[in-house]
This record gives sequence, C-alpha cells and structure tokens, in this order.
Amino acid sequence: MDVPERGSDNRPYFFLSYAHTPSWGPDRGDPDHWVHVLFTDLCNHVMALTDLPPGSPAGFMDREMRSGQSWPERLSENLATCRVFVPLFSPRYFTSESCGREWYAFNERVLRARATSGRAVTAIVPALWVHVSRDQFPYSVRHLQIDHASFGERYLDHGIYGLIKLNRLRDEYEETVLALAQRIVRVAQESPLPSSRPRGYESTPSAFKPRGEGPRRIHLTVAAPTMGTVPDHRDARPYGESAQDWNPYHGESTRPLPAVAEELIRSLDYRITVSDFDDDPDTGDGSPIDPDAHSDDDKAPNRPGILLVDRWAILDEERRRRLKEFDANARPWVSAVVPWNRTDLQCHSEEGRQLAAELERTLPIILERGRRTNSRLAVNGVPTLQAFTDVLPAVVAHTTRQYLRHAEAHPPPGPYVPRPRLTGPIYPPHPEPGSGNGGEA
Repeated sequence: MDVPERGSDNRPYFFLSYAHTPSWGPDRGDPDHWVHVLFTDLCNHVMALTDLPPGSPAGFMDREMRSGQSWPERLSENLATCRVFVPLFSPRYFTSESCGREWYAFNERVLRARATSGRAVTAIVPALWVHVSRDQFPYSVRHLQIDHASFGERYLDHGIYGLIKLNRLRDEYEETVLALAQRIVRVAQESPLPSSRPRGYESTPSAFKPRGEGPRRIHLTVAAPTMGTVPDHRDARPYGESAQDWNPYHGESTRPLPAVAEELIRSLDYRITVSDFDDDPDTGDGSPIDPDAHSDDDKAPNRPGILLVDRWAILDEERRRRLKEFDANARPWVSAVVPWNRTDLQCHSEEGRQLAAELERTLPIILERGRRTNSRLAVNGVPTLQAFTDVLPAVVAHTTRQYLRHAEAHPPPGPYVPRPRLTGPIYPPHPEPGSGNGGEA
C-alpha cells in the first residue's frame, strides 16, 4: 500500500547503494572512505539544487550503521521513502547479497508505481564506481536504459573512483558529481515515486543470482478467460483479447497481471517465458515445455513453472478438463498462484464460493502442495496487488528449489565421452632369470 505524502516533501532525494570493500592491509583504514566523500559531495549539490529545509537529509547511505541492532529497519525505511536509487556499479556490487536486496526492494516500488499509475517511472540512476562492462551485468539489470556515455570517456574508463583518486582528473570528478546530482534531482521531480510501507529486509530476496550459478529460467502459464470466452454474466473489465491481458486488480492497477509478474520475476535475475494455458500443447506431465525448442528432443520439461489461474477459467468445461489433467501429472516443480480480488463483489458471491470449491477439485495436488509450503496465501486467493508482489518471490524460490531437488540432470549435447579413470602406476615386467637383462648367468 502506497503511503501518501503530506505537506512538504522532506524525504531523502537518493539512496546510495554500494558494495562494502573488505578491510585489508596493515593500516586497516576505512576501505569505503572515498564512497563517503562522494556521498557528502552529492548531498552538498542536492541541497544547493533544491529547497530542502535545514536538517532534512539530502541522501542516505549505511556508513557506520551496521553495528547497531536497528540498522535493517532503518535501511528498509529509507528504501521505502527515498525518491531515487543510486547504485554504484562495480564487479563486487553484483556479487553482494545486500546490494541485491536493496535493488529488489526499491525496484519493487518502481514496478508497483508503474502498475498503479500507468505511467513510466524511472527512479533508478546508476553510477560507475569502477569500470564494468555490460556483459558483467546480471540479467535483472540489463533491461535498464543506462546513460553513462554523457559523463565522458574518462568516467567510462576509470569510474568515479578513478576520477576522485587521480589529482589530474579532479576537475572531471567535480563535473561528473555535479552532473550526477542534477540527474538525481531531475529524475526525482519528473518521475515522482510514492513511498510505500517498509519491506522486511531479512525477507527481501536478492535481485542478483549467487556467484557461480548459471542462468536461471522459469515459465509462467496463464489460465484465464478472454473477452471472447468469459461468461455473459461475468464482469468483463478484468479481461482482454488474450489470457495475458488479464487484470484481476483492475481497480488498483492499469497493467495486466502477467506483465507485472513477468517484470517482477525478471527482477529476481530469471529468464522468464510466458504463455496462455489454452495455447500450450499438452506435455503429459504438468510441466512447461521450452517455447524456444527447435526439435522434438528439445521439447522436454527443462525449467520450473508457475500456473497463474483465474477461478472463473474453470467454467469452461474443456479448460477445466485440461487443468485436471495438468494437475494429475504435475511435477513437484510446478506451483500455482490464484489471484482473487477482495474488492470484486462477484468473487465473493455465492458463485464465487462455488468456484473456489470447484478449483479445489480441479487442482487438488498443486493447491495442497502450495499449502504445505510457505505459499499458502498464493493458493488460497491473493486479495490485492500488494499481496501478489509480496508472495510471488516466495513462490518462485520454492518452485526453483523443487526443480533443483527433483529434476533429472541431462548431459550436454554431443558425443558421449567416458569419464577418465585412474588405473594406478604401470610397472615394467620383471626380467626372466638368465635372460641377459640383469639376471645371473
């Protein structure tokens, strides 16, 4: 739930997100000293560029905060209220779980604001701390349109760290930091981002996959009526030309729910594909096939799957039959999410209650599997868009764990190569007596 702003807006203009450098060397000084210098300079520029009153924080960073017991709460509060998120890109940044959590928590605000307002919100302003090539970016970051080139070639080559450390580049550092502060202020004013309730820091997932882990893939299947198949007595506002146009929270969101889910899952560093249940070929085992497969041999279930299902979809007899078959053959790595808008009166009518019972008979295995995990809300009926964005990461994490635990590993394509085996040392044969090879005559 977004928190309305009252009176003057004295929220911090930016949240500086950076990877902590470990202490090393004999002097054991503060390894993040220069990050704090940058933060101070940015705050000074922001104060000069805006009308923030004295005492209001221009920005936030967690320097010297982690020693206190309340730092997760303060971190979450500032992520929920700051206007712009400024990540300092470095190779260490994308391997930091803390940075990944900060990114996800703020990006969730952006996605929710985009869904509720229907307008583009660009409140993430990255900066290069050191040079990082784009192919080092996680998948969750690559979709951003990032303008680093406007800061100049030396900035691209050295990053802010190089500009601040080299005396001959001091003027370029000053110009870069001023330009960054101007961009922060401009983005905050042109794309105002509402505050939200703080997200629990410890339960916030990371937007970056763990170090060394390969690409993560997942498939989302949408089972919902369309404008052409919805029953005549059903309110048609949540539906569109295809199942992927389904918007069950139409009173609070302007965007189809599958599109919101796709962006949210992508922000967890997954490669995601989406399809309509009515268009999917039967796999026979309740698992999604790879839509990018090029041959029959490739069309084996090779990724975890989530079924996004509208209870009104089961009024169609053929769809209900296929859903029952899907459930009967569902592998452990297939989960379900059942959006059920609490403000939709038809969902809470007698027919709505009958549909809830019928869905239990249609998908008994998948729904019971969800109740045995931390995804009970997901299968019992997700009442709001906020609740949906809260529960979806837990469903994704559980589904992925089940896939890694149960899925059969397949060897890479190509000819079979036997595993090397150690056979021990090979000694030369002992010479026969009298053979002239060292024996006695």
